[in-house]
Amino acid sequence: MDSSHIERWLALWNETAGGRAALINLSENHTFRIDGPGGTRHILRLHRPGYQSREAIESELAWVSALRETALPVSRPLAGRDGNVVQQLGPDQFAVLFAFEQGQEPVPGENLVWLFRIVGCFAAAAHKHVEGWIRPPAFVRPAWTAASILDADGLWGDWRIAPHVGGETLKTLELLDAELRARLGAYGTGTDRFGLIHADMRLANLLVDGEAVSLIDFDDCGFGWFVYDLAASLSFLETSPDVPALRRSWIEGYTAIRPLSEEDLGMIDAMSLLRRMALLAWIGSHGETLLAAEHREHFARDTARLAEVWLGS
Repeated sequence: MDSSHIERWLALWNETAGGRAALINLSENHTFRIDGPGGTRHILRLHRPGYQSREAIESELAWVSALRETALPVSRPLAGRDGNVVQQLGPDQFAVLFAFEQGQEPVPGENLVWLFRIVGCFAAAAHKHVEGWIRPPAFVRPAWTAASILDADGLWGDWRIAPHVGGETLKTLELLDAELRARLGAYGTGTDRFGLIHADMRLANLLVDGEAVSLIDFDDCGFGWFVYDLAASLSFLETSPDVPALRRSWIEGYTAIRPLSEEDLGMIDAMSLLRRMALLAWIGSHGETLLAAEHREHFARDTARLAEVWLGS
């Protein structure tokens, strides 16, 4: 999707009419920075056709709007000239405009311990909000369950056909698949542990501006286990020696706002591996992205090594 294609749609919003578009990210969707003629900046998210329905996108933005009434620093969606926040550009092609947020994406290798405490606070505040929030009618979001992640028709694809899944790696991951289903089934989906979550609080969805941190991109929000948000925060970091410190910091931030039981804490490793399996499927179905290309050579084998340790514990 090139910038010129986007620019012909910018008149749909008062804020971006006459602006110029620059692609800044391709992951699940195309994300553009829109530079306005008066020096303004906005962010335009062009949704991948077939991933989320209009109703699902509207439901995501309903939660974001509700969270903006709390202290959580989340994105601000902007309505178009017709009053609708979700704009339809063509058949099954939707776009949403957001206010520009200051900050930079944190990078692995930096000191992230302080940041993970903040992210833990963010997750707990969001989960606590969910417990008392009355969802609007026709609220539609996906469910991040063992089946929806591990089945062949999973939300992000089939992990079995991801790069380098074969031989002993495949055998180990099949054992992991079965054990995850069993343990998550026993853990259950009670309202104290399962509800609406961001589901993708990784570094790429944080903006850091000095001591200020913003949480963006709720595109993958859905119903899942609350401690899955910790696993998602550790995405692509799971083999780092910093993980124990990052986990402790996240838990400290989280439990300062919302409690976690011993059973919840005991499921963190399972959630981390479930997230790895989700990402493995994503890498296999999104080979056109730079992120998938960066991890495709080693992700399956690293996941199998982590699984061997967990299965043997």
